Amino acid sequence: MSTPSLSLTVESEDGVMRLRLAGVLDYDTSDGLVARAGACVDEDPRAGGLHLDCEQLRLCDSTGLSALLMIHRRTTDRGIALFLDNPPPFLERMLDVTGTRHLFAAENETSRQTRPDEIRETTD
Repeated sequence: MSTPSLSLTVESEDGVMRLRLAGVLDYDTSDGLVARAGACVDEDPRAGGLHLDCEQLRLCDSTGLSALLMIHRRTTDRGIALFLDNPPPFLERMLDVTGTRHLFAAENETSRQTRPDEIRETTD
């Protein structure tokens, strides 16, 4: 019986790093993803974003989610936006159930941050 694996492909263009994930993100493969994502961040500390393309991800367990959170911590510490592109439905459910979806931007999402001067008080 063969062990499921994770294939990682790195692309970089105009200050944006993209890591394409294909396969299984679990106990056996998550350390490799964290290491590769860390290398991407170290390679170009001025990068405007790190995109994890999850379209070909077949499975993600709790260790895989932990790996995504470790990558989030590292990119946040460096001021780099972390995007989860094309997350499969099972990954969306996991993020929703764990309350971690808000930590990851989606590629097709408009990044809208409310500035303090945009906050308006409402009266009843």
